[in-house]
Amino acid sequence: MCVKVPLRGNLQTGIIVNFLHKSQFKKVLPIHSIVSDKTLMTQELFKLADWISQYYHTPLAKTLKLFFPKSVRKGMGHKKQQVVIRKKSLEELRELCMSLRLKKPKQARVLDELLKVEKEVFLTELLERSGVSRSVVQTLAKQDCLELLSTRVDRNPLDKAEYFPSKPKKLTSDQQNAYDKISSSLASEKFQSFLLFGVTGSGKTEVYMQAMEVTLKKGKRALMLVPEIALTTQTVEKLKSRFKDKISILHHRLSQGERFDQWHAIRSGEASIVIGARSAIFAPIDKLGLVIVDEEHELSYKQTDEMPTYNARDIAVMRAKMNEATIILGSATPSLESFTNVKKGKYEMLTLSSRANSALMPKIEIVDMKSEIEKSKGFTLFSQRLLSEIDKRFKKGEQSIIFLNRRGFHTSLVCTQCAEVEKCPSCDISLTFHRKSDTLNCHLCDYRIGPPRLCSKCKSPTIKFRGYGTENVESQLRKIFPEIRTLRMDADTTKHVGSYEKLYYAFRNHKADVLIGTQMVAKGLHFPSVTLVGVLNCDRQFNIPDFKGAEIGFQMITQVSGRAGRGEVSGNVILQTFNKESSYLKHAIDGDYVAFYEQEIASRKFFSYPPFAHLIKILFRGKSESQTLKVAHKFYQLLSFRIGKVGLVQAPLPCGYPKIKEYYRFQILLKGHNIYALNECIQRVEEEMQMPSSVRLIVDVDPSSTFF
Repeated sequence: MCVKVPLRGNLQTGIIVNFLHKSQFKKVLPIHSIVSDKTLMTQELFKLADWISQYYHTPLAKTLKLFFPKSVRKGMGHKKQQVVIRKKSLEELRELCMSLRLKKPKQARVLDELLKVEKEVFLTELLERSGVSRSVVQTLAKQDCLELLSTRVDRNPLDKAEYFPSKPKKLTSDQQNAYDKISSSLASEKFQSFLLFGVTGSGKTEVYMQAMEVTLKKGKRALMLVPEIALTTQTVEKLKSRFKDKISILHHRLSQGERFDQWHAIRSGEASIVIGARSAIFAPIDKLGLVIVDEEHELSYKQTDEMPTYNARDIAVMRAKMNEATIILGSATPSLESFTNVKKGKYEMLTLSSRANSALMPKIEIVDMKSEIEKSKGFTLFSQRLLSEIDKRFKKGEQSIIFLNRRGFHTSLVCTQCAEVEKCPSCDISLTFHRKSDTLNCHLCDYRIGPPRLCSKCKSPTIKFRGYGTENVESQLRKIFPEIRTLRMDADTTKHVGSYEKLYYAFRNHKADVLIGTQMVAKGLHFPSVTLVGVLNCDRQFNIPDFKGAEIGFQMITQVSGRAGRGEVSGNVILQTFNKESSYLKHAIDGDYVAFYEQEIASRKFFSYPPFAHLIKILFRGKSESQTLKVAHKFYQLLSFRIGKVGLVQAPLPCGYPKIKEYYRFQILLKGHNIYALNECIQRVEEEMQMPSSVRLIVDVDPSSTFF
């Protein structure tokens, strides 16, 4: 149960986890109050929290916060609103209304509106319709004509949306095979993990929905995770059309009130299906029978900003295990860890090898940008082949997607005299020029300045913009094709509430011919009219010096390519590259995940990287560079002494972003086979070493990057 207790001079929220007969403290203060008179956390969820605490090296008190939205922890109540109901018969009210028409016209207007409603009306709505003050309604209430009641109002983000009912589709043979095995697992009520390995557009969502129907018929509930808010809109639309009012959603874009009401709807059992981003894994669902993790390879399931640095996919597997539930991990490009678990026999693989509705996989071709630059005698954003295809699709009334994983107009401002790059003073990274706001922006801390006329170092006027982002791509495309309608989807155009949904529906309803975007457009979106995808600078991800760089690059290219040709018309994909001989690129073009896996897993094995060992990244953050590095070195020395045969430890190095928001960042990497043994070594060093308050330590277990 959740309670308020006096601590450090204030009332703090706490969760009762156990009872003791005796206390080790002499003075024990009483609990001040109970936040809720009901149990807020089941034994199963507490057991899960305890596992997260141990695995991700985080105090239990901090871990427990994940399971309760801020609004629940603070004891926010349900929203109450006054409604007005009739206390007299319709005939009596009509007669009264006629008698008041001339004497008291305001009261008559209220009764006129009240006669139009079926049962009840919100007081605010009644006042707005009749154009009177609250006192007029209160007078009628005193005369026993009507009654004012207080009622609970659910702040449901799905209430206003309209959905057309749909029925289960006829499954392909691959889908049917997957469905049969999942149904069998659901019937057994035993824990089982499936990797649903299906090419893009193969109908994984239909398998999910039919599995959900089986789950609901058994009196159990289902939880579905999607990697980010971008996919929630599309997925909710599909599920709502099939399951009507049985759905709750959880993600960070909801207001505190919406989160509170959705959390309580889930806890009370009103919602049979819960869908959301990574934090939805902590939803208070009992009778959990099915867990689905869509696009299981996505890095957005990983929390990196603070402890616990959990991966929602891995927690989903553990939660399914604790509930004897079935879990489906779906992807066209599975993570190397999940595919290895199939080979080890931990997961069973279900394969969807062809697209649903007889749609063909897109034809992928490479354009060598070196030769394009030679032809045009200078740098060019678009190859002639890509421009020709965009024009062709436009004339046919089809749509195109242009993908570039860089936002802004220009990526840097450089002095040609001294080679100085304009950088963020707080983060030590180059500033990106945004034309719409006419500012140089830092994408890490949002620092902004107007573009200077002189170099900040040598004061020379010879400064030039370099590089390009999605804003630049949109501008160039409009110059080349003035008649083509474009939309841009990136962090700049989707930062306001509801902006993503607006763009999504606008493009789906064919209010634009070309969608230009960052990785948002690469993830699972279904636009049947898109027949062309162009990928600009597809080499960038492969060149990042990180153990997951090649995997992320392959996944991104395969996923964005899969947006083409999902309807009745076949699709084309054009990849612009400066390295056409890349073996990883070849595997992506061939759509050969297995060949990519075999090549990459050999490299991981050679260097003892996951899935052959666990990694822990210990991050040190402080405002003093010398002090932060000194603390990191001392920690490293103590850890080296403790680690023994448990694992290997790497000396402190600056992070890929060595400074963010005025904080210097250094990291130590640990590698070993037993995560709990590694965590114990870290724990002992933490107890032994007095950490200064000016340096913050973050323990990142199973990091998604060893570079950033």
